[in-house]
Amino acid sequence: MRYSAAVIRVERAGACVYEATFGTTTRAPDALRIACDTVFDLASLTKIFVSTAALECVAGGRLALDAPLVTCVPEWRGRPHQTITLRMLLAHTAGMQSGADYRTLLDVNVGTFALTAELVARPGERVIYSDLGFIALGLILERTTGTSLASVVAGLCSRLQIDDVAYGTRGRDRRSIPATEFDAWRGLVQGFVHDEKAYLMNGISGHAGLFGSARAVARLTDAYLAALAGRGSALDPPLARAAVELAADDPILRRGLGWALKTSDENSCGARMSSATFGHTGFTGTSVWADPARDCSVTLLTNAVHFGRVDIRAVRAAVCDAAIEAIG
Repeated sequence: MRYSAAVIRVERAGACVYEATFGTTTRAPDALRIACDTVFDLASLTKIFVSTAALECVAGGRLALDAPLVTCVPEWRGRPHQTITLRMLLAHTAGMQSGADYRTLLDVNVGTFALTAELVARPGERVIYSDLGFIALGLILERTTGTSLASVVAGLCSRLQIDDVAYGTRGRDRRSIPATEFDAWRGLVQGFVHDEKAYLMNGISGHAGLFGSARAVARLTDAYLAALAGRGSALDPPLARAAVELAADDPILRRGLGWALKTSDENSCGARMSSATFGHTGFTGTSVWADPARDCSVTLLTNAVHFGRVDIRAVRAAVCDAAIEAIG
């Protein structure tokens, strides 16, 4: 098996045209059935919510895409980091390390580590997909807004009328949350964040930690599609367009601002979506891909890591291909 739980949601022009649920929250015989509003550990889909919040700060004049962030991050002054910009963080070209083994972080402040770890490339030099970069971004948003990252994201979701997404699962029955994996450190991970670095940050980070429904992910995605299609969006249209255009080239997966861009038919959006497609994936088994040429999106939430750390690219691609074939 690839997962015990899955929700597929397909939208076109902001309307749901298909939604289906499969499976149970764990592989145990007494596990609960999945519903359309089941919230999953979104893993790195958190990044597209946080990047959207950052773009809102740009639209409001509180941040700039291309100004060095050293005024907000004095820890970078006099270091190679001092030329890092918001555009670089969003496009994963800041030169920051991809991540870190959580076992080396047990006795340190993860946020401080992310801000101060040595760079592995010059800022702007090349794409290095970086959790640390988005951990840093979360801290930058807190410093810029003077409030917690959880409040920043909650405010974004309120403005975009997005329900069923939040850091953590407070108030929910843990049994109703699809479990991720069993590890020797924490036991069965169910109802709290899977990502170890986010776990060490009390479940609230710029790179992971959000739990949400397929509808919530699709609604965020549609805010961008609506801006591109002129359907009316709460997002700033020029910034929404910039977010899904090429910001950094990479032979495997090109980068927009927060979003990944289709590079080839080998990507997990499959062969049928157009070259303008943008999306993101999450380590736990989540993904969303959107095709502006058809004004449609395909959200797939699973708990694939419940059965081990295996690549489900083929599953994601098959779902996207089937959705596009049905849409025509």
